Amino acid sequence: MLVTIYHNPRCRKSREALQILNDKHIQPTIVEYLKTTLDKNQLTKLVSKLAISPIDLVRTNEAIWKDQFKGKQLSDKDIITAMVENPKLIERPIVVRDEKAVIARPPELVLEII
Repeated sequence: MLVTIYHNPRCRKSREALQILNDKHIQPTIVEYLKTTLDKNQLTKLVSKLAISPIDLVRTNEAIWKDQFKGKQLSDKDIITAMVENPKLIERPIVVRDEKAVIARPPELVLEII
């Protein structure tokens, strides 16, 4: 089983989701997306696997969002671009297995795809 977690080690929910995977003896590929940033194509595919709109992946309480994007008319492409340029805006953790993905908030949601 190939599992990938888009992870921020400073995030408690992200650490908890990773722990759930480890407890199930799953060694996921860990992508620290703040260090290894995603490009537009990768992020678009991820949104597709999540079966959500790009805006649903945005951390809208982040200062960057509030200062630069809130209240503006943005297309899905614009939102993807904003997340690519500001990876801190990407909700976390995201766990992917094959063609399915889940935002593991709460972390127990990871169990839905493993």
